Amino acid sequence: MTTELLESIAQLRGRIADARRAGRSVGLVPTMGALHAGHARLMEQARAECQLAVVSIFVNPLQFDRQDDLDRYPRTLEADLDVCARLAVDVVFAPAAAEMYPQPPTCGIEVGRVAEHLCGRFRPGHFRGVATVVMKLFQIVQPDRAYFGEKDAQQLAVIRHLVRDLNVPVRIEAVPTVREADGLALSSRNQRLNAEERELALVLYQSLCEARRQMASGVRDAANVTGAARARIPLDDRLRLEYLEVVDPEDMQPVERIDGPVLVAGALWVGSTRLIDNLLCSPPAGRGDACVAPTEEGRDEETVTGARSADRGTPDHERRRRPSGRP
Repeated sequence: MTTELLESIAQLRGRIADARRAGRSVGLVPTMGALHAGHARLMEQARAECQLAVVSIFVNPLQFDRQDDLDRYPRTLEADLDVCARLAVDVVFAPAAAEMYPQPPTCGIEVGRVAEHLCGRFRPGHFRGVATVVMKLFQIVQPDRAYFGEKDAQQLAVIRHLVRDLNVPVRIEAVPTVREADGLALSSRNQRLNAEERELALVLYQSLCEARRQMASGVRDAANVTGAARARIPLDDRLRLEYLEVVDPEDMQPVERIDGPVLVAGALWVGSTRLIDNLLCSPPAGRGDACVAPTEEGRDEETVTGARSADRGTPDHERRRRPSGRP
């Protein structure tokens, strides 16, 4: 099949109307492009569950708090179209900024306490921009289902609150984080890392694993958990920990005592690149080493799935958990 590239709202609405008349269900995967295996997993699920799979590719200026970050964000439309075609996506919607915002917007979606902490604290206006563009996409596409990755946990929470509070008739599907074999969460921003920074970036995931180990061993005080996790970040001029917190996974509010499921989330600057990651944890987690070091083969048995870094946009379906050798 051929993937259609549409660049205007009118074209897309016409294509959606045709699908609706034919009784087809519609799934939406909102992205900013620079597609990788994490995006591919979203598309695969949309393709499996919906009769018309739509992927939006739009670098949304409203959600960037720094102009240099917007300017540096990778734009790889031709490669992205190849990924979408390979995954049998029906429609790619790739509008220009002038199509989405023909005039500077005077209305937007204000988000509340769910955006007060974590990224919201350090990126003023970010989640207002996210919520606004997602609401616009929901209005344009009117999908039955929309797919978001769990790596962007606070974004996912914001969208869930948006849909609930404004009675948007769409089902939000959360898709697990896709990781490299050594545990690094896939991100379009990983492309900015040089080889040394790529190795340093692993400490964010390792610190989150330390937090999970602390909980699994019986530690319930959130300050003690985060203290042990932060201690895993080495002193290095190229690293700056922005935050590492234990929060409620529903409203993203910090917790003091861990008595149920929590989200451990962190943001780390590696050189000039800002990376985020998170792990959902529940006490007791069972064994104390719930996140283990990579095996000699370079695989981490607790990662959600593996992805070959050289095969951008294609999940490694052949990967399976390997026995650890522990009794």
